[in-house]
Amino acid sequence: MKNKISSTILFIMHMPPPVHGASMVGKYIHDSKLVNETFNCHYINLTTADTLADIGKIGLRKVKSFVKLLNSIEKEIKRLCPDTVYITPNSAGGAFYKDFVVVEIVKRAMRKCGRKDGNIVLHFHNKGVSTRQERWLDDKLYTRFFKGVNVMLLAESLYGDISKYVERENVAICGNGIPDYSAEDIVAHKKSDEKNLPHLLFLSNMMTTKGVWELLDALYILKRKGRNFVCDFVGGWKDIHEEEFCARVSEYGLSDCVYAHGAKYGMDKEEFFKRADIFVLPSYTEAFPLTVLEAMQYGLAVVASNVGGISGQVSDGLTGYLIGGTESILTLDYKPNPQELSDAIEKLLNDMDRCRTMGQEGLKRYKQEFTLQRFEERFCECIQKPGFARKI
Repeated sequence: MKNKISSTILFIMHMPPPVHGASMVGKYIHDSKLVNETFNCHYINLTTADTLADIGKIGLRKVKSFVKLLNSIEKEIKRLCPDTVYITPNSAGGAFYKDFVVVEIVKRAMRKCGRKDGNIVLHFHNKGVSTRQERWLDDKLYTRFFKGVNVMLLAESLYGDISKYVERENVAICGNGIPDYSAEDIVAHKKSDEKNLPHLLFLSNMMTTKGVWELLDALYILKRKGRNFVCDFVGGWKDIHEEEFCARVSEYGLSDCVYAHGAKYGMDKEEFFKRADIFVLPSYTEAFPLTVLEAMQYGLAVVASNVGGISGQVSDGLTGYLIGGTESILTLDYKPNPQELSDAIEKLLNDMDRCRTMGQEGLKRYKQEFTLQRFEERFCECIQKPGFARKI
């Protein structure tokens, strides 16, 4: 991609703060030398929340910020008359209604500046359309929302979420990537067979929908069968509180092998990846969790629910095990089965050589598909897909 494409793109996307998956990807795009050299780029921050706790809340300050945002979008489109407007909207609920207004403003502003052949690209970092499309109001809004736009998704398995409204030819697949470590760092962290016990790692927010309780149930099953392991739970306390978690651990007799560490960042978080063998994420729902990519980067076998776009990250039977069936789950009524979860973990505990092989296959897949460099290349390829950004 050596030739500069003289397309002007206005990026309207989430950027930190607060820090979450979509905002971090927004930062990667904003800071990308390749993206900024390939296109004539301009940026507007779509975020109106200051903290993670502020997301979803409504207040006078946020209303004022939203009105200011809409005005900024209209003025910037009028000034630039861009070839493409790129937006990272939410897919469902109150956040979708807000972003519906953003997209409508963009469409109107593009028409006003005479850019009828201009393109609007919606890049989804979440899912939920299919769970709301049977509601009369949401169905009407989605029909209008998706009219005349192109869509970028994180994985092929997520297309079913929007298939009612968007033709497949108007969709590009662009899985996220994360910053890469050197090969020496990856090799250096892997320990030899001198470890006494296999280490499992759960790293996410301590929430019911992340499958925390089902994982504890699965560990209880394994403990009763005489399996030996250590499992670290790393993540901030959300709707699950430390006291109730520790009480359940004690009740199950897991106090000697299950440890909760709270939220960890930077090098503190990396230490847990370095000493782990198996990464476990039995979520009820996900889109394309960056923590799974981090686990693959550290050469860990992954056990995860087959929800959202995770099947686009984990190859079942090759880089880990997916639970919940062979088809990706897009509904909101899934809960992982503790017995199925414990069986998948036990397969790895019973064959640690196989576990390490799966981890190495995951690392190989990460390096091929999910480095930040590969994401930037794929992102530019998707934006330049025929029917997306118009080349001048």
